[in-house]
Amino acid sequence: MSYWQVDFYRRPLQTPTGIPLWELVICDPQQQFYYTEFCPEPLATSVWLTQAFRNCGQPLPDRVQVFRPQSLGLIEVACQRLKLPLEVTRRTLALKQFLLQRAAAYPNLQTYTGAAYDPLAIDQPPPLPLPDDIWGDYWQFAAISPDQLSQLMQYPLRILSFEMDMLPDNLGLASDCAIPGIILYAGRKSLKLARWFQEQSPYRLEFIRGEPCGVILHSGLRDRWVFLTFSNPEIAAAGDLFRDRLARTQGLHFFLIQPAENDTTYTALWLLRPLE
Repeated sequence: MSYWQVDFYRRPLQTPTGIPLWELVICDPQQQFYYTEFCPEPLATSVWLTQAFRNCGQPLPDRVQVFRPQSLGLIEVACQRLKLPLEVTRRTLALKQFLLQRAAAYPNLQTYTGAAYDPLAIDQPPPLPLPDDIWGDYWQFAAISPDQLSQLMQYPLRILSFEMDMLPDNLGLASDCAIPGIILYAGRKSLKLARWFQEQSPYRLEFIRGEPCGVILHSGLRDRWVFLTFSNPEIAAAGDLFRDRLARTQGLHFFLIQPAENDTTYTALWLLRPLE
């Protein structure tokens, strides 16, 4: 299956007459194909974008991936016109690497802003509390070895979500490496909670020290949820250990939903690894 990773957004550039410029960037995940084209802001429409897709010199892909919420509307319409499936995902590593490289050239061009430019910046709304009925009986920070993870993935899980490049072997992790994560015990609500979290497309669990401490769930393209808060110093120390272990796993961590701690069944497992 062929993929395009696509971005279409305003850059910190303008024409000699002061018109802001948008840039279309298309690449494939294997970094073998790149296409870029600038577009004056008044022409930045789904019609222009559809034509650019047709004229980029490559066969249309089987699927288009988009990471920027502000680009989604126009790209979605263009994909509908061309009957291209659209995947909304933060995991567009090739595209993000290229955008960072492209940004290095922008200071040499005419810009309309003096502010520092981050080509991957996305405005995020404040974190929201989880819905009242989306919570289990109790939870814990945990850690498992790569072998334990492999065994866990053999269970008949209702939801198992990961990408191949997240597997410990593909990351080159040692067999005794402790992969950190959070386990949520949800009893009879396990499947209901698992389906809700799957709809949110979990991306990252972030421990934050504070008064109180907390864990933020990053999901979708830019959503954030207050996963939990606590003031217990022992749990906070476990949170510090969770965060320290991330540095040794290249960011790999997990989120597991299980009916009960001593239960021999598991409901859902996500492997998570932020790329930016």
